[in-house]
Amino acid sequence: MVYQPDRSQYPQQRADGSLDIDLESGKYLKLWQGPQHPGITGNMSLELTVCGDEVVEAKTHVGYLHRGFEKLMERRTFIQCFPIVCRICVPEPDFNEYCYAAAVEELAGIQPPERSDWIRTLILEMGRINSYLMFLGGQAGSLGLGVVAQWSTYVRDLMLDRFEELTGARIYHMFILPGGVRGDLPEGFQQRMEETLKEIERTLGDIEDVMFCNAVFKKRTVGLGYIDPALFNPYGVTGPNARAGGVAKDVRRDQPYLIYSQLAFEPIVGQDSDVFARADVRRRDLLLSIDLIRQILAGMPKKGPVMAKIPNVLHWKIPPGETYIRGECSRGEYGYYLVTDGSGYPRRVNVRGPSYTHAVALLERLIVHVNISDVAGLMVSLHTYPPEIER
Repeated sequence: MVYQPDRSQYPQQRADGSLDIDLESGKYLKLWQGPQHPGITGNMSLELTVCGDEVVEAKTHVGYLHRGFEKLMERRTFIQCFPIVCRICVPEPDFNEYCYAAAVEELAGIQPPERSDWIRTLILEMGRINSYLMFLGGQAGSLGLGVVAQWSTYVRDLMLDRFEELTGARIYHMFILPGGVRGDLPEGFQQRMEETLKEIERTLGDIEDVMFCNAVFKKRTVGLGYIDPALFNPYGVTGPNARAGGVAKDVRRDQPYLIYSQLAFEPIVGQDSDVFARADVRRRDLLLSIDLIRQILAGMPKKGPVMAKIPNVLHWKIPPGETYIRGECSRGEYGYYLVTDGSGYPRRVNVRGPSYTHAVALLERLIVHVNISDVAGLMVSLHTYPPEIER
């Protein structure tokens, strides 16, 4: 017999839309989940109101990590912004580098060399793999499968080795700059990358067996956190969260940038729009990124410059203008709105990260009537990085 709570005792909605919650009545209890630093959603906090073990209201609280990126950038020269944009999304910093660099290039009239576009695309897919591996470990760990988190961390560390070999750093690379990239591929990089990709594929097979074929994991995730596709546009749902509901949104295909128009792929989609479907779409999208990296390394021009000539960055002034650059990160559509006024500083920077809509408005709606034990699993399934919210 499945337990069904008596929702007749739940708070009623007032005329202004708020809930009639009287904590003094003894029916309700206020709990806080987070912040804890580790994990995908660990840098934010949820103020939960529960009736028994079921959530009846949730409020999101952020501001526990990096904050104020946009204003920090408006007080720095264009080149000084690169150490800042990396911190907006720590597990996938390269996408911020690309969006910001592409915005600067468009306003400054700079055309990167062809080979640098191939290397940029390679870096973005490497970062996508890192982000998805962190997600898989977080999703599994939130529901008690700690061994999967250990496996995904192991193979993610192998990809970090490739990043260190290419850029000199493991996390914050600052490798994509206006005009191209800081350097070319090192000798033997393609062979070592292929070895890494094969190990990731092998480990993903184990993860599929232990996580996605696990009856307990299925029972806890199938049907949990269902997102009605009718909410996708009003709530700004993009990326795997939308594709898991059957909507094939992918900027890489819909509005190709860099060299994505030269690659053969189709967006990965699901149908059920629940926690299990979102996790499975990301697992399959990770496999797609492995295939894209192989296509990139096979099709990349053998020789050529990787950096265009740019002005002296210490005295760089960009003509007045504005632009919006978008792309597809591991969590959905990502965009940079940049305004210049002819000075040596950005006049206005605005970052459109998918975490803001997914982790605040959408999460607060989905979490109502969810059991306390499933809150972490639901949060992680939306794959959000709180620094994007605190930008």
